[in-house]
Amino acid sequence: MRRFWQRDVDHKSAGEAAAAAAAPPGPLPAPDPAAAAFFDVDNTMMRGASIYYFARGLAARKLFTMRDLAMFALGQAAFRLRGSENSEHIGSAKEAALAFVAGQRVDRIVRLSEEIYDEVMADRIWAGTRSLALQHLDAGQQVWLVTATPVEVARTIAHRLGLTGALGTVAETREGVYTGRLVGNLLHGPAKSEAVRALAAREGLDLSRCSAYSDSINDLPMLTAVGHPHAVNPDAELRAHARDHGWPIHDFRTGRKVTMIALPAAAGAGALAGGVAAGIALRRHYRPT
Repeated sequence: MRRFWQRDVDHKSAGEAAAAAAAPPGPLPAPDPAAAAFFDVDNTMMRGASIYYFARGLAARKLFTMRDLAMFALGQAAFRLRGSENSEHIGSAKEAALAFVAGQRVDRIVRLSEEIYDEVMADRIWAGTRSLALQHLDAGQQVWLVTATPVEVARTIAHRLGLTGALGTVAETREGVYTGRLVGNLLHGPAKSEAVRALAAREGLDLSRCSAYSDSINDLPMLTAVGHPHAVNPDAELRAHARDHGWPIHDFRTGRKVTMIALPAAAGAGALAGGVAAGIALRRHYRPT
C-alpha cells in the first residue's frame, strides 16, 4: 500500500516541478479590431482545389465512382487550359451547384467535410501561407478565408487552421436540408470583394488597413479592395500585375510540374463547377435517406 502511495507522491511532485519550470506565457497580442486579413483558399492556402478533395473523399466513401472523379479531374484540366471564366461557365457552375446540394442534410455535409479535411486536405495546406495567416493572428487581427467553395467546407478549413472564420458560397436551407437554390450567387470574382466589404461594415474594419492574399488574377477585385494586397503562388497575370504595382509576392511552390493531383486546380468558379459536377454523379449513385 505504501508503494502505491509513494507513486502518487512522486507523480504529484513531478507535475509540480514541471509546472514550476515552465516558462511564463508571453503577453497576448493587443487586439487590432480595425484590421483583418483575407485569404483565398485554392492554390493560396491549399495546394489544388478544396472542392475536388471533398469530392475525392466522397468517392472514397463509395458515394460515387472513381470514374466520375476522373472525369471531373479531366474537366478541370480542360477548363484550366481554356484559361477563361465567362458568364456561361459561371452559370453552368451555379446550375451544377444546385444539383450537388439539393436534398442533402446540412449536418451530414458538415460532418463529412470535417472527416474529409482531416483525411485528405490537412497535409495539402501550404505551411508558408498558414504562417502568414498566423502572423496576422499574432498581431491581434481577424483572419478570414474567402472562397467559392461551399461555406460549410470553408468553415471546416478555417476552424481546423484556427482562423477567425470563412466566407464561402451559401446554399439555401430549409429545416436543415438544402433546397437546391443558392443564396445570391457563387462567391467568385467581384462577389468576393462585395463579401469583404460587407464583413468590414459589420465588423468595423478599415479596409485600407486590411490585407488580402490570392493566387489568381480573378481575385483582383478583392485584392484591390484592401490596402495591402499580396500575391501567393500567383498565376502569370497576377504575378505581372503584382510586379507592376509593387505588391509582395510569396511563392511556396517547390516545382512547376503539373501533376494529376494539381489538374483540378482551376481557380474560382472553375473549381466549383468541377466539384459540383462530381456531385451530380453522386446523386446518380446515391439518394439521401
